[in-house]
Amino acid sequence: MPGYDRGVEKNDAQSQEFQDAPEQIRVRAEKRARMLEQGIDPYPVELPVTSTISKVRKDYDYLEIDEKSEENIGLTGRVMFIRGSGKLQFVVIQDGEGNRLQAMLSAGEVGADSLKEFKANVDLGDHLFVHGPAIRSRRGELSIFASPGEDVPAWRITSKALRPLPKTFTTEDGEEVSLSEEARIRRRHLDMIMRPAARQMVRTRADVVWSLRDYFHREGFLEIETPMLQNIHGGAAARPFQTHMNAYDTELYLRIAPELFLKRAVVGGIEKVFEINRNFRNEGADSSHSPEFTMLEAYEAYGTYDTMAKRTRDFIQKSARDVFGSEVVTLADGTEYDLSGQWDSISLYEVVSDAVKEEITPETPRERLLQLAESRGIEVPDHALAGKIVEEIFEHEVGDDLWLPTFVRDYPVDTSPLVRQHRSLPGRVEKWDLYVRGFELATAYSELVDPVIQRERFEAQALAAAKGDPEAMVLDEEFLQAMEQGMPPTGGMGMGLDRLLMALTGYGIRETITFPLVKRL
Repeated sequence: MPGYDRGVEKNDAQSQEFQDAPEQIRVRAEKRARMLEQGIDPYPVELPVTSTISKVRKDYDYLEIDEKSEENIGLTGRVMFIRGSGKLQFVVIQDGEGNRLQAMLSAGEVGADSLKEFKANVDLGDHLFVHGPAIRSRRGELSIFASPGEDVPAWRITSKALRPLPKTFTTEDGEEVSLSEEARIRRRHLDMIMRPAARQMVRTRADVVWSLRDYFHREGFLEIETPMLQNIHGGAAARPFQTHMNAYDTELYLRIAPELFLKRAVVGGIEKVFEINRNFRNEGADSSHSPEFTMLEAYEAYGTYDTMAKRTRDFIQKSARDVFGSEVVTLADGTEYDLSGQWDSISLYEVVSDAVKEEITPETPRERLLQLAESRGIEVPDHALAGKIVEEIFEHEVGDDLWLPTFVRDYPVDTSPLVRQHRSLPGRVEKWDLYVRGFELATAYSELVDPVIQRERFEAQALAAAKGDPEAMVLDEEFLQAMEQGMPPTGGMGMGLDRLLMALTGYGIRETITFPLVKRL
């Protein structure tokens, strides 16, 4: 911001982020105690706020050098910078959107005692109320000239910060950094204070969620809520978190997917249904996986996986337009990514055949698939079925290189227990996975609605579990009874919301989740 020196102390070692914190906490606590002794509440309930920083910048941009507004303004912000000596003090405050404004405190206007109190009590990071007219300083900086009003103080601390803000250091590339990557994740509140990109990600996420809900509401879908605590974990191949419910003295599982409950809603006559929910999978954490994540799932009676492919493309493109103004988005590294137009569609078995240079089909023996995997350094669990090995080869040889949005279609039947058998391709099911920038973003099925076949599939999963597959599904008798009531032909899809943010912004998953789960120190 022009007109003032940011004056933030810089260090050449990231370990110095909080080196002075214990001493500063003691000093700040003493200031708090002194204020209380003087009858000053460091955390007042209410103040006469009349405007915001952004509004002041808009409404008083016309002011010339040394020109003041006729009316007084009351506004608040966090103290990000203080400088000055003698009878004049400058302070820069920042609001929740990152907007900043300078305030000027003069001994002649606020009084010598008030200015002395300001210097003694106000620190970087405090929340501050300032009252007075807008003014254009001699350096051309739009400011608030602190002045007392009738029953209104010229300034007041609205929340005394007992901890200091992190220091800023300059990297070898000349970038100013306040927090290490690990500290940004663990202290997200500080990340939001210090880094505009962190605040923007929170807003971007909220805007994307709004766009998705707007799409489904406009298309006639109803949003419902499904249980997070479940007697049986189902709807996905994943390891669950387990807990105990004291009231019922029973073991329960955290939801790994809402699928089986959303399908029951379809059976019950809610023929277009969706949910944006939290899921929990007791698995690994890396740049694209989080044990706790947000999922969008949607089901449409008389839809197919083709129906859901079009819908998925439509709402992703809508999100890009709504949030970024274009279907060509700019990623964190400055490159552009094109989500516009029609998206490619490829066959899983065909691209795997091309990759290994021999024809691979659902009839290819498991032993041969195992040889192909091992020759490429792919570790295959002993319990892995043939279809799972095909998928592992695909991930290793093809998936990471699918940069443009691509639907990978027609998966093995033995890895897709909830999916309808393909209408024309034996051994395959009507399922696609959507790949964007080398990672899986979404999946969709023509849902299996035959309860007899579904029971057979669940029984096969039970056998897989008995052989050691920790991700195999269990037989859900209540879900099967619902299916036996009659479920119409249905298309369903699921997408990780956090991964959609990754696709739209180019950040890793821990950056897109506002408060990601991290291991305690």
